[in-house]
Amino acid sequence: MKKILSLCCLTLVSVWAMADNNGPSGLKAGFIKGTPQIESMNALAFGPEGILFIGDSKSAKVYAVDTEEEKIKEAKEVRIANFDHEVAGALGTTADKISIQDMAVNPLSKAIYVSVHHNDGTPVLLKVVGNEIKAVKLNDIGYSEVAINNPIDKEAKDRRGRELRISAVSDLSYYKGNVMVSGLSNQEFRSTFRSIPFPFTQKQMHSSLEIYHAAHGQYETFAPIKAFTATEVGDTPHLIAGYTCTPLVVFPLNTLKPGEHVKGRTVAELGNWNTPLDMITMEKEGNKYLLIANSNRALMKIKVNDIASFNSDLTTQVKERSSTAGVNFIALPFVNVLQLDKLDNSQFVLLQRKATGSLDLFSSGNRWL
Repeated sequence: MKKILSLCCLTLVSVWAMADNNGPSGLKAGFIKGTPQIESMNALAFGPEGILFIGDSKSAKVYAVDTEEEKIKEAKEVRIANFDHEVAGALGTTADKISIQDMAVNPLSKAIYVSVHHNDGTPVLLKVVGNEIKAVKLNDIGYSEVAINNPIDKEAKDRRGRELRISAVSDLSYYKGNVMVSGLSNQEFRSTFRSIPFPFTQKQMHSSLEIYHAAHGQYETFAPIKAFTATEVGDTPHLIAGYTCTPLVVFPLNTLKPGEHVKGRTVAELGNWNTPLDMITMEKEGNKYLLIANSNRALMKIKVNDIASFNSDLTTQVKERSSTAGVNFIALPFVNVLQLDKLDNSQFVLLQRKATGSLDLFSSGNRWL
């Protein structure tokens, strides 16, 4: 594979120019042309019009980027073995010197976007079209940005001495006109959910969160949501959130009001010593399913209707270490899934570490649903 010689796209020289009368319209009307000062790419998500949202924990900002891609009718099958080595080779380095941060599919073009950090701290954005890896230009582009209010301090550490700033943005999603961001703040109750209207303004809603952790047997306000999605549960829009070690918690979106401290309803304990890595919803034959990728457990499938019909709330500790409780799930035969996203209405794409050690990017059909 040819080396991609475009790390210069992340140059720190910014070019600012307001859009003129012939500039973008719709959700991109407020975009400027220039080079966003992106310091990290911890989370990716797509919104309408092919707009890519980038969560940057280092600068505590969210960027909206115009990908300038067009809609295609159907997605192609994807299969790239040793994906980390292919990416590293494309960047002129080795796999041990990069870390893959997140993955998101552009619903218009079906291109798979991947954020990568080099060991020297340089963030790089790539995309996969078919089975080809390409660099994404991040200079002289249309974009807008918003700073996160009151993010966790850069110097903050947990009790084990680990830096917490990486969790200023732990996950990111777009839902019905808002960019939703989970992470840590400087509030007394650090676990925070933000809803930011888009196009960006100075308005920003944030709620502090509290959950019951059935594996720990206690209420908690510190740990951030690690992966979430927003969808209708029954007829009501909900935030479905996964936390480390591994409670699954739901919040009706209408309860997440500015400045409020909100208790979620724990609907499942999925087994501790595990972290949820990614979460999507897929539909088949009128049924909606939640798919959860995990650090130490198999890919999980949960019927959203089972969440809707689960009227209880886990408020007591599970009795046996690593046992589960609450809403039922099925462990699918995919282990070590690191990234996950919806490719189209009948396919999803996974980044999976195989038993051979190969890190493979591939698409799979909804027959698993």
